[in-house]
Amino acid sequence: MAVSPAKRGNDEDEPLMKTTSSNHLISTSSDTIEGIVDYRGEQVLSYGSNIGGWRSALLIIGAEFGETVAYYGISSNLIRYLTGPLGMSTVTAVANINAWCGMVWMLPLLGAFVADSYLGRYRTIFYSSVICVLAGFKPCAEAFSADQFDERNPEERSSKSSFFNWWYFGLCVGSSISHLVLTYIQDNISWVLGFAIPCICMLLGLLVFIHGKKTYRFSIDEDKENPILRIFRVYVASARNWRATSIATEVEGRKISYNHQLRVGAHQLKFLEKALIELPNLDELGSNQHGISCTIDQVEDAKVILRLVPIWIVCLVYAIVYAQCSTFFTKQASTMNRTIRQGIQIPPASLLNVISLSIIIFIPIYDRNFVPLSRVLTQKESGITMLHRIGCGIFLSTMAMVLAALVEKKRLQTALDFGLIDKPNEIILISFWWLVPQYILFGIAEVFAMVGLQEFFYDQVPDDLRSAFKVLGSLIT
Repeated sequence: MAVSPAKRGNDEDEPLMKTTSSNHLISTSSDTIEGIVDYRGEQVLSYGSNIGGWRSALLIIGAEFGETVAYYGISSNLIRYLTGPLGMSTVTAVANINAWCGMVWMLPLLGAFVADSYLGRYRTIFYSSVICVLAGFKPCAEAFSADQFDERNPEERSSKSSFFNWWYFGLCVGSSISHLVLTYIQDNISWVLGFAIPCICMLLGLLVFIHGKKTYRFSIDEDKENPILRIFRVYVASARNWRATSIATEVEGRKISYNHQLRVGAHQLKFLEKALIELPNLDELGSNQHGISCTIDQVEDAKVILRLVPIWIVCLVYAIVYAQCSTFFTKQASTMNRTIRQGIQIPPASLLNVISLSIIIFIPIYDRNFVPLSRVLTQKESGITMLHRIGCGIFLSTMAMVLAALVEKKRLQTALDFGLIDKPNEIILISFWWLVPQYILFGIAEVFAMVGLQEFFYDQVPDDLRSAFKVLGSLIT
């Protein structure tokens, strides 16, 4: 048997124009960032360059801001549109909205596959911006924004950790505008105008993204192999070789050449190492010219991905809670007294703005106060680990649902007392302020869970699969 030498490929974005050879582009000079070029294909300096960094990331956040206004401008009040003008029942409307949202968040898997394997993140963001939701660019945009920071630069590495907080901060500002302004227009002026404005915002976001083209950093690669198929080959080859003798001892002596940052648990999932065994006639599995099925790096990447699956499944509990906000919470609010002053009534979907405002307020507190304080206690750069952050978010979201259940119990009891239990469209004499605590608590939960999930899936997976796994993180919502 034989074990292949480790080999790394970085299947990411290509520059818009290549002006130099690949040997010149991939430099090991300490003055340049290895494997990174600007839009003309020229090397990017590690220090003192105006390419990349916060400037580029903020432009991409601006583009995502437009997409967020567009998405939430439609989704946040869709329950009212379906049960109102279209006359659907609440159950049917909720089922349709969940199906629509599921499709919206599933289709980006296609966009991420194209981004990681063929077009690169910049082109995928551009093309999918034109057709907006169809290919979905949110995961590519976030990964592309994070790519603007060099992990080998201590200052930029610290900025990248903070970036995910401010990325979500920008999204919440966009969703706040949707919940506050667009829902009012849809409920009180015109549904047509309320759905036209999101389209305009999406176009403006695209223009902002294009404007920053000359400031972006692009990753280059020498190996054009499809990263998803490369990982899939490991699973196929290990299944093909499952009867073979374990080669853990032989592999262990060569694992030091594996360069991926996540080394914890490398001793686990030993059965995947059978993909390293050399067997004849493996052409249909994509074997290389030496007859070896997979490399050590490919096997280690496959282990990393397989270890993420249980975490992703556990976090689906959070998805169940998240789905209640734009459906059950909004319908719950529509039957309650929402008058704050004589003649002024808050649209039900606008209460979602409480979640966004909670996030907008709490993210700076988390980034500027909580992280430095916890950093002193834990000696970790991020304050607490990403898994601890996600766990705190899931716990807080569970507490939010406990509050929601208590409020619903009181709402139903009030409806029963006034004989309105069989009249679902009547306003119950109970104030909407009872809903505010559950909205606030869920907003704080998002700061922990959602931002933690985004950073976790970006940080843990191989570089050339970050867009695809950002989609999996997004699918939890």
